[in-house]
Amino acid sequence: MKLKYLASAAVVALMAVTSPAFADIEAAKKWIDSEFQPSTLSKDDQVKEMEWFIKAAEPFKGMEINVLSEGIPTHDYESKVLAKAFEEITGIKVNHQILGEGEVVQAVQTQMQTNRNLYDGYVNDSDLIGTHSRLQQTYNLTDMMAGDWKDVTNPGLDLADFIGTKFTTGPDGKLYQLPDQQFANLYWFRKDWFDRPEIKEKFKAKYGYDLGVPVNWSAYEDIAEFFSNDVKEIDGVQIYGHMDYGKRAPDLGWRMTDAWLSMAGTGSQGEPNGVPIDEWGIRMEKGSCNPSGASVSRGGETNGPASVYAIAKWDEWLRKYAPPGAADYDFYQSLPALAQGNVAQQIFWYTAFTASMVAPKSEGNNTVDDQGMPLWRMAPSPHGPYYKDGQKVGYQDVGSWTILKSTPADRAKAAWLYAQFAVSKTVDVKKSQVGLTFIRDSTVRHQSFTDRAPKLGGLVEFYRSPDRVRWSPTGINVPDYPKLAQLWWQQIGDVNSGAFSPQEAMDRLATEMEQVMARMEAADKANNTYGGCGPRLSEPKDPSYWLGRPDGPKAKLANEKEPGQTIAYEEIIKRWQE
Repeated sequence: MKLKYLASAAVVALMAVTSPAFADIEAAKKWIDSEFQPSTLSKDDQVKEMEWFIKAAEPFKGMEINVLSEGIPTHDYESKVLAKAFEEITGIKVNHQILGEGEVVQAVQTQMQTNRNLYDGYVNDSDLIGTHSRLQQTYNLTDMMAGDWKDVTNPGLDLADFIGTKFTTGPDGKLYQLPDQQFANLYWFRKDWFDRPEIKEKFKAKYGYDLGVPVNWSAYEDIAEFFSNDVKEIDGVQIYGHMDYGKRAPDLGWRMTDAWLSMAGTGSQGEPNGVPIDEWGIRMEKGSCNPSGASVSRGGETNGPASVYAIAKWDEWLRKYAPPGAADYDFYQSLPALAQGNVAQQIFWYTAFTASMVAPKSEGNNTVDDQGMPLWRMAPSPHGPYYKDGQKVGYQDVGSWTILKSTPADRAKAAWLYAQFAVSKTVDVKKSQVGLTFIRDSTVRHQSFTDRAPKLGGLVEFYRSPDRVRWSPTGINVPDYPKLAQLWWQQIGDVNSGAFSPQEAMDRLATEMEQVMARMEAADKANNTYGGCGPRLSEPKDPSYWLGRPDGPKAKLANEKEPGQTIAYEEIIKRWQE
């Protein structure tokens, strides 16, 4: 996850060389004083860190490099501000291009397939860790920092300070990607409405339990039904109990692969990703690196009862409780919906949008009061009836610097310097104040975020809690993310259009994924394409063999509508703070 801005620009490679830029410590001091405050470092230590960058960059002064990332506020800031600062401080010009998430994945895939250097560095989701660790076409950062890149590795990088490096580490224990931004998928709700005495009393009278943060999908459904059909209107505005999107487009696939199935209960116990069955329903035995299938007939769960339930509820809620037209929205079109102020809750909400949800009323945000304080809060997402304690709890996007081996050695070093600059302690607090996508523990604990926390709706409390690493990206069971992820949206889109039922669509998806994995298996056996860790599909068995086994896909429940359960938001904050 992740964010799916789908841009129309073509992927291009810019290889121009420019004349050397002016670079010295005075330029660094200017940026430190005018832009990079506050910081976890003193100004003197910021200057020392920049002195190191200036010296390390001397061999590359005058070089022009190209990097690519998706379009979120954090990367916009890097592209517009940090790239300019880096050039003035080091003399290395960076063309930091912004494209849609789909085009970033496409560019990475194209460069890996052709060995043509399209970009010198990417901010590429850690969802590809299973791909990068298998294909070995990405620079292994652990070995490079100790070897050829030792002279261009910041002694103040402080890897232990990063929150998400466990997600960018392969099964071999090596770091393949350096986190640049991360954000979780949480539950969003209008706390001001939930706190109204008359609304609380009416809900309790109808459902028999307190209105609060839903712990399970049954309570979420009750709350969606209640606000849409019982409350109906607040302060003269027609309101809805749910928000989502359903347009048949690539971002719909990511809507599902970003742990939606595991939230319903797909997968085995085990964090950050289930073993042997992960959140996509792909099976890979413990201690193995070879996925063995996705369908129930091969011990997977992509088309199992929990997964089918997840897709069915997405489709049902979208039609019953979301604003008119939501079923035809793509991801981007759904973004302004919450700011209109007519939606009570959203089960699947990315914290990367915190920056837009704290915008003032004067900018059209109707979810803050006149003083700019949020009327909403974020909380853990509820889970479906198939969920068991110890399973993956939810998704977190970790966009991470990724440098491919097809990049020439000198350009790779220069890109590594820029990547480290973009996550350095000198700039990270300011960058995080803009984008609100925390990567460093020291940053989220900075006093400036203690002061700002009340205006961020629970974001700071979440990222100071242990839960910040329980929400996790796609895991290593997915052997080739670009090849498999593109299959999802077409099948899920057929559910939205009515062409296929949820069961039919997930059967088709499981079959297609196994067809692709069969080709990957053949390539791995013939050419060692995946380093011996490609799929090894097992022989299919009757689904009855697997359903309900302790290590298999869950059998269908006789009653998927369990009693609703909620928790007070204050209890969640207390838990996060403890």
